[in-house]
Amino acid sequence: MSDDDFRMPTTRQRVVVMGRTGAGKTQKGFWLLSHSPFDRQPYVIIDYKGDDLLNAVDRVQEIGLNEVPRHAGLYILHPRPVDDDDAMEAWMRRVWDRERIGLFFDEMYMVPEKGGLQGILTQGRSKNIPAICLTQRPARVSRFVFSEADFYSRFHLNDRRDQKTVQEFLPEGATDFALPEYHSQWYDVGKNKLITFAPVPPAEEILSRIDDRLRPNRRILK
Repeated sequence: MSDDDFRMPTTRQRVVVMGRTGAGKTQKGFWLLSHSPFDRQPYVIIDYKGDDLLNAVDRVQEIGLNEVPRHAGLYILHPRPVDDDDAMEAWMRRVWDRERIGLFFDEMYMVPEKGGLQGILTQGRSKNIPAICLTQRPARVSRFVFSEADFYSRFHLNDRRDQKTVQEFLPEGATDFALPEYHSQWYDVGKNKLITFAPVPPAEEILSRIDDRLRPNRRILK
């Protein structure tokens, strides 16, 4: 893979990363996040599952559902599935209003599919709300996650329904072959280019990169 084959998403673009548990999708998504401009605008990790990797950054700032960060940096939000759906919907609407906030969704099928999410996915380009969307069950998430994506990253998927969903958005024949362990496909919609992506760096290296780039903690303005 050459530099001409791959480009990082901008603050006006969305990425969806798909793969079964253990395939490497969380690490790939976290690697993408480590290159995101959280030194220029806030980025928020929405972590429903308490993932060890996502919670291993020393200086990430935890926020609640009544807080929308104003300052550049990396933040993490831990909503509860179902119980916090209404509060999560209200929070996403506040993000839509605030603009210029990056979002990292650890598992898309847990995110309530209401107006807030739809607005972020369909209008995020004009509002500088980039999104990195991870899912192990593509068939169970909003179609807008796929139809509005600028980049797709596919790891191995077990379920045929998930495979069928992915096939609808990747070039014909793209999913006809198996991928080596921790490898993925990367499809750039704008370039109409599909490449095979080698495993990303180890978790320790990704964490070190994020830690080096994080600014000192700042007070969150509600």
